[in-house]
Amino acid sequence: MSKYVLADWKERVVFSENGPEPQVLEENSLHKVILAGLNPGQRIPVHPELGAVYYILQGTGWMTVDEERFPIEAGAVITMGNGAARGMEAMTPLAFLAVRTGSG
Repeated sequence: MSKYVLADWKERVVFSENGPEPQVLEENSLHKVILAGLNPGQRIPVHPELGAVYYILQGTGWMTVDEERFPIEAGAVITMGNGAARGMEAMTPLAFLAVRTGSG
């Protein structure tokens, strides 16, 4: 069993003028854990993906899951199953942790 401890996610998140630069915290055959930051106005286009759980660490924005668009803010938890199309848009500096589950 592996273990990863990140005492302060703010030391690892990247906010880039070029768009999202996800930082992979752990990856194996069962899951992939990423930490990502978006600047205001930046987005992740809607795309289908494996099942996932998102935890919004800071900021506000919009999330789209299977054509439903809803506001997100720090503290929100979003879960979705395999094949769900998802995307995100930041209104303020937005940081999130995502855990992709399953295999593709």
